[in-house]
Amino acid sequence: MIVSMFVAAEDQDIVQPVTSRKKQKGCLLFLLLIVGVMSTPWLWRTAVKLAYSHKIYTVETAPSSRVAVVFGAAVYGDRLSAVLRDRVETAVSLYEAGLVDKIIMSGDNQTLEYDEPSAMVAYAIEQGVPEADVQPDYGGRRTYDSCYRAQHIFQAETVILVTQEFHLPRALFTCQMLGLDSVGVAADKRPYRGARWYELRETGATLVALRDVIRQTPPPVLGEPIPLNLN
Repeated sequence: MIVSMFVAAEDQDIVQPVTSRKKQKGCLLFLLLIVGVMSTPWLWRTAVKLAYSHKIYTVETAPSSRVAVVFGAAVYGDRLSAVLRDRVETAVSLYEAGLVDKIIMSGDNQTLEYDEPSAMVAYAIEQGVPEADVQPDYGGRRTYDSCYRAQHIFQAETVILVTQEFHLPRALFTCQMLGLDSVGVAADKRPYRGARWYELRETGATLVALRDVIRQTPPPVLGEPIPLNLN
C-alpha cells in the first residue's frame, strides 16, 4: 500500500512538469502569433518602401514624363495646407523644367464647401502654369481613386506622382499594381508637424492598399473619359 502511494506520487511529479511545459509552450506560441499579427503592417510597409525606393526622385533628378499627378491634402477654404502647397509647387517646378506637359490635380470634393482640386488648380495658375495644362480631378478621394482615374478617366500611360516621401511608396505601389507606369518626385520642402502621425497612418494605409489592388474595384466616382490633350 505504501509502495503504491509512493509510485502514484512519483507519477504525479512526472505528469505535472510535462503539463506545465505544454502550457508554457502554448502561451509562447500564442504570444508569437500576436506579435506576428501586430508586426505585419510594419513589415509590409517596410517591404514596400524598400521595393519602390529606387523610383523616388527629386525635381533635379526626375526623368521626363507627359503627365504629373498631384495628390490632394487638406485645404482651408481657398488656402492650401503646407503639405499640399509643397506638392503643387513641386509639380509647378516639374512643369517649368519641361519634365511634364500636363498636371492632374487630384483631390477630394465630396461637398460644396470643401474642394481640394479647385484650390490646387487656382494656386498652380497663380504660379504661372497655363490653365489649359492643369486638369482638376474631383474624384480623387483616396490614393487608389487617384491612380485608377488617372489611367481610366484621363487615359494617362506614364506619370510622375507628386507627394511627400512618406506617401510615395504606397502611391507608387498602388499605381504600378493597377498597371499605371509611374515614378515619384518627393515634395518635401520642410519638416511637417505631425510627421510621426503621417508615418503611423501610412503603416496601416499601406496594408489597406494591398487589399485595394487585389480587389481592384472601381472608385465611387468615375464618369466619362476625359483624355488629356498631349499632342
